[in-house]
Amino acid sequence: MFVSFFPRPKLFLLTALLWTALSMAIWYGFASALVHGPKPVGISVFWSPSELWFDLYFALCVAIFAGAWTLFAPHPWAGWSILGSALILFASYFQVQVSVAINAWFGPFYDLIQAAVSKSRPVTVDEFVAQLSIFAGVAFVAVIVSVLTSFFTSHYIFRWRTAMNEFYTRNWPRLRSIEGASQRVQEDTMRFANTLENLGASLIRSVLTLIAFLPILMKLSDVVTELPLVGAIPYPLVWAAVIWSLFGTGALALIGIRLPAIEFFNQRVEAAYRKELVLGEDDPVHADPPTLGVLFSNVRRNYFRLYLNFVYFNIGRIVYLQADVIFPYVLLIPTLVAGKITLGPMNQILRAFSEVRSSFQYLITSWTTIIDLISIYKRLRGFEAVIYHEPLPSIEAEKEPA
Repeated sequence: MFVSFFPRPKLFLLTALLWTALSMAIWYGFASALVHGPKPVGISVFWSPSELWFDLYFALCVAIFAGAWTLFAPHPWAGWSILGSALILFASYFQVQVSVAINAWFGPFYDLIQAAVSKSRPVTVDEFVAQLSIFAGVAFVAVIVSVLTSFFTSHYIFRWRTAMNEFYTRNWPRLRSIEGASQRVQEDTMRFANTLENLGASLIRSVLTLIAFLPILMKLSDVVTELPLVGAIPYPLVWAAVIWSLFGTGALALIGIRLPAIEFFNQRVEAAYRKELVLGEDDPVHADPPTLGVLFSNVRRNYFRLYLNFVYFNIGRIVYLQADVIFPYVLLIPTLVAGKITLGPMNQILRAFSEVRSSFQYLITSWTTIIDLISIYKRLRGFEAVIYHEPLPSIEAEKEPA
């Protein structure tokens, strides 16, 4: 799964994490201060001196890392695996910066609305048009970058699938005897690359969102003096976001702990049913009604068990997400009742709190996708056990639960 696309995957991942940590330490230590200045509100923030300096610094770090690995461990897919991954990482950073720019726009825009509604000062149509134009400029850049990133990511995923496909087909004589071998090569490779890229990009965006929005939320916490039931504590919104998100993540992970294995068995019974149908296309001995009836009953039984387990998982997930909608408003009740906040900062707080909270809730929003990825990984891991003459994973010989 990884050897086919990345050079020496374990060492590559370790050095990538270490190089990222070192690069971030240098950036936040002194490099970011070399070019500084006020950040404008609106589209011009993307080509402000500080942003252009970060773009150059990022490109320099990637060039050093990619050059070192090209010399140390040449790999036919290094261009896509190293530089492609770096480009997706930068696109994730840019999407976070778009969210930061929109959050900065929220303050003056909603204060303008409050001034118009309360008639505290004269507000003109031109002021509203100017504010909406600022948002339109940021949104336009975001749309263009998002479309281009999606196009590139599609090619990145297919290149990864191609690398896995070439790797597995070279070993096909040994792999063909594995249950559902054709499906694993033809379908699971694409699903694995696609799912892992989506989860990886989401995780990166979550981490970058935390890095960008935690300082904003800490600053906005100055106007929130106390929380319901808790009272006054330092950085109340940050603590509330962390504790609430960890509670939801832990609860749903516990509720859905059985789902990955069930999904694995689901793929196995589907593969057995599909194989019998394919064999029956050319050989009348196969795909007789009694055999198909037994195979389909296995499919039905496993799906029904999957549906049952998703019932209580979805109950927990939906209840939590619905409570999540009103949670930040509950936190702001003492501040709102005391009249210590205006509409602009309130919306900035709600949006920043939502960004931080959603980053901590990565597992909650991605759990069903993670379940699917684990089942695919287990199936492809069975392939690689045969290639490297290792014992098959225990789940390959495991029978479905009654």
